[in-house]
Amino acid sequence: MSEGSELVAGELVLGEARTAARGRDEAVESLVKEHARLAYRIAYAVLRSHADAEDAVQETFLRVLRYGGQLLNVENPKTWLARIAWRVAVDKSKRQRRWNEVGLNRDDENFREIASDAISTEAAVQSAGIGAALEKVIATLPAKLREPLILSTIEEMTPREAAAVLGINEAAVRSRVFRARQILREKLTGIVARK
Repeated sequence: MSEGSELVAGELVLGEARTAARGRDEAVESLVKEHARLAYRIAYAVLRSHADAEDAVQETFLRVLRYGGQLLNVENPKTWLARIAWRVAVDKSKRQRRWNEVGLNRDDENFREIASDAISTEAAVQSAGIGAALEKVIATLPAKLREPLILSTIEEMTPREAAAVLGINEAAVRSRVFRARQILREKLTGIVARK
């Protein structure tokens, strides 16, 4: 191969790399524009704090940028992003729980309120609107029921998408959502009956 043909081949490879990078950047930008709210809602559903959810979304998109090369090969970018956002939020939540166990971050009122068993469902309904009360009742569900419920019902993901995010099968998602709805119905019926 002559020096001139090596130069042309090198320029072709460089041009292809630039085109691929531009395609990846456009795909990441499109993903951010289309699904930033979804990432925020998922993070907020786990963390229950606006500031923490915003931090988690930033970390989510930093990870997307870091692994953006995979984005062009992803079958469903929305589910891929939702899974990243979920993992980031769950990891952040676990770190916060550890901090709370050692006495750090005790000033987070939302965390204490959700973790507290002292607040009755009736008091929650009286002190806040129905939406806030429902949010608190949902927060009392076990994580394995709450997570599929939030993704399926509130985030409007299909069972397949929710299963991909949670790493479980579709049947488990459907079953857990059904059970979560039964528990919510029982608790909310109890609230209405007491009024």
